Amino acid sequence: MNRNFALGCLCIAMATLIFSTMEVVLKLPAVAGAFHPIQITMERFLVGGLCLIPVAAHTLKKRGVRLTAHDLRYFAMTGFLNVCLGMVLFQLAVTFGQANVVAVIFSGNPIFVTVLAAVILHETIRWNNILALVFDLLGILIIVNPFGSGQVSSLSVGLTVLSALLFALYAVLGKKKTAQVGSIVVTCCSFLFGSLELCLVLLLGHLEPVAGALQSAGLELFANVPFFQGITPETLPYFLFVGIVNTAAGYVFHMLAIEKTSAIHGSLVFFFKPILAPIFALVILGEAITPTIALGIAMFLAGSLLGMVPAILRNRHPKEVPHRE
Repeated sequence: MNRNFALGCLCIAMATLIFSTMEVVLKLPAVAGAFHPIQITMERFLVGGLCLIPVAAHTLKKRGVRLTAHDLRYFAMTGFLNVCLGMVLFQLAVTFGQANVVAVIFSGNPIFVTVLAAVILHETIRWNNILALVFDLLGILIIVNPFGSGQVSSLSVGLTVLSALLFALYAVLGKKKTAQVGSIVVTCCSFLFGSLELCLVLLLGHLEPVAGALQSAGLELFANVPFFQGITPETLPYFLFVGIVNTAAGYVFHMLAIEKTSAIHGSLVFFFKPILAPIFALVILGEAITPTIALGIAMFLAGSLLGMVPAILRNRHPKEVPHRE
């Protein structure tokens, strides 16, 4: 095992551990009970983006790249897509549902990336990718358990699926730009633009006509959202953990994992997360792993294996080029 690959494996382990705690930390009383859900989304991505600036600046200098107005417009678009839409829906899914269910379903985003890449970028999609998607959809249906007792929030599940799809779309649209400026730069700038755009939306929600219209439309959560609610000496460590560790460090470790190994190996993060996150949720939040959730997790794991194993085998055993005399 070479040194780069060993470092990549360490990054995979760190990213898995960090991402597996995300939904659990966001559900803790010190976070969910102290901060407004839209407020914490805006602020954690702002903190995360600010933490990534030194790394992003170093990457740009190393590559000899200068950002253009076109790049900034692109980051404004991806930031809105990921933070304002995808991560707001993700936060609402955690708010209205169970951390373990959100963690498991969101972990299906790599297969959504594969499918969207085939549709948008015309990349090859193989039989195992289609089968993996089928297993993920079965997992979602089993977790929702429409003919059962209805213990799992269908609203939360729907929000999680939409969030995972938007995150996958963000990842697909970012592929070309990532190749040009680096994944850390794309992540940092998208975080900063997205958080500032969300801040602007929240400021508009403080205007009386806008606030009234939002409340009339049943969107009270977006009206008069506080900016400094809940920030106390007691909650500050949790706030910083969410912004610096869950948001900034988690993304950095995941990007380094992909860089040092491969995209296929990097997706192992979302294979192990459905195993670890429900355990953390059980121990810390007391969320039970019901038989339907356990079966749903098994479906997601099967889907992940179907998506990853054939690709790993193809990379390990490339087709031999015929030798010419």
